[in-house]
Amino acid sequence: MKDKIKVIAFDADDTLWINEPYFRVFEEDYFNLMSHYMPKEELKAKLFDLVIKNIPMYGYGTRGLSLSMLEGAVLFSDGKLKAHEVLEILNFGKRMLGNPVELIDGVEQTLSYLSNKYRLVVATKGDLLEQEKKLEKSNLLKYFHHTEIVSEKTEKEYSKLLQHLDIEADEFLMVGNSLKSDIVPVLNIGAHAFHVPFHSTWAHEMVDGKVEGEKFKELKKITEVIEIL
Repeated sequence: MKDKIKVIAFDADDTLWINEPYFRVFEEDYFNLMSHYMPKEELKAKLFDLVIKNIPMYGYGTRGLSLSMLEGAVLFSDGKLKAHEVLEILNFGKRMLGNPVELIDGVEQTLSYLSNKYRLVVATKGDLLEQEKKLEKSNLLKYFHHTEIVSEKTEKEYSKLLQHLDIEADEFLMVGNSLKSDIVPVLNIGAHAFHVPFHSTWAHEMVDGKVEGEKFKELKKITEVIEIL
């Protein structure tokens, strides 16, 4: 395999840097703020459903979640939401956008080594401005040949990326923490995929069943990419 690979793509959130725990804090603050309108467990379920419903319109990221939280706050409070609570939700989102970028252990070591042997790209989804700012804060841009930020990671989007990079599927390797976004669609187009699980994964990124295949590997940490290649 290592003789064929020309390009290695890395997911960003929870593959290169920590992300999901910050979102859980954001949501927990929201649930605490809204808990006098509705029990927390009910809030969690209703917000999740609303966020998923709104993804085609708002996309992923802090801004999309903030909009769903504001919409939900009006609905969950039966229109009794107070102005200061609106401001609190907006401030939760601003704080989220201002969080530092904390690299996952072994990331810079891995990128530094691989960048001397392969073309590296970032292939991530989410809000364009938010992801660009995270990349800038991360100080990792020097390792990457190309950055691809999309609204959804689908077989079509990965195929377009391969076309842009002028490579065949067998020459492409994707490394990421989400089976749904980083692994399954990549394997479906005939490329290679390494799954590096993060300790916390959003329920929307889960898949049913076991992922297998000769072009798939399950890793424990990102530095194992070096050992394999």
